[in-house]
Amino acid sequence: MFQAEMRRLRGSQIQAKERQFPLFLLCTLLPLVALPFADVQGSFLERYSLPLAVDLLILQSMRAMPAWQSCIGPLKVNDLYRWLGWLGVINAWIPFLLGYNVPLGLRFVFIAIRAAFFVLTAMRVVQVLAASQVVNARSLMLGAAGYIHLGLTGGQLATALQVIDADSFRLGSMAAGEELVARLSYFSFVTIGTLGYGDVVPASPIGESFVVLLSITSTLYVSLLIGLLLSRYIDSRTKLAIREVEDEALRP
Repeated sequence: MFQAEMRRLRGSQIQAKERQFPLFLLCTLLPLVALPFADVQGSFLERYSLPLAVDLLILQSMRAMPAWQSCIGPLKVNDLYRWLGWLGVINAWIPFLLGYNVPLGLRFVFIAIRAAFFVLTAMRVVQVLAASQVVNARSLMLGAAGYIHLGLTGGQLATALQVIDADSFRLGSMAAGEELVARLSYFSFVTIGTLGYGDVVPASPIGESFVVLLSITSTLYVSLLIGLLLSRYIDSRTKLAIREVEDEALRP
């Protein structure tokens, strides 16, 4: 599916979406700003800033990414992507409206839906960067948004693991009112940034395997991003140099 979708992506599709990339980067940063203040039993701002930030990110993701053309059997990937997005928009509010009264199984379903949407978005960012033929400020913004998105995705997946098995991670000293998703999103960014402070650590084989996969994925993303951007930049500079030489040769 990944390679077939890559072949279907065209430069015109990407150019039509490029103006959305700066706003996509901004919306990707919003959950990072809201996470430290998230508290399902806190003030109005603490209860609703994070779901609002998540909703803006999901909506802008659907707006900024080119439509998927691939299918999984009879199911269109773009339909699946949008259904996951709209479900994520709705369920982001439920824990903050109902507090801790949401059943554990339902919490896992909500987190899994958002995690699946974020995974598909991260895949789409890589596809768009790989298919882009030029390096400009907007493509750089998309690359930065993809990296931040990877950290947010890791936080969602780690939270889902912790909800399933409370022994997946040792969370260390959590601040009063600090939400699980905020703590594990912090852990995700510490992991992909190779900082490894050790205040939050995996405590089960599943948690350890997840951290290994997250570390490998983040390393591959950065390597791929640098390789793509450098190759596009060198290619564009080479074409420009050739054009200048040809123009110089045609001058009398």
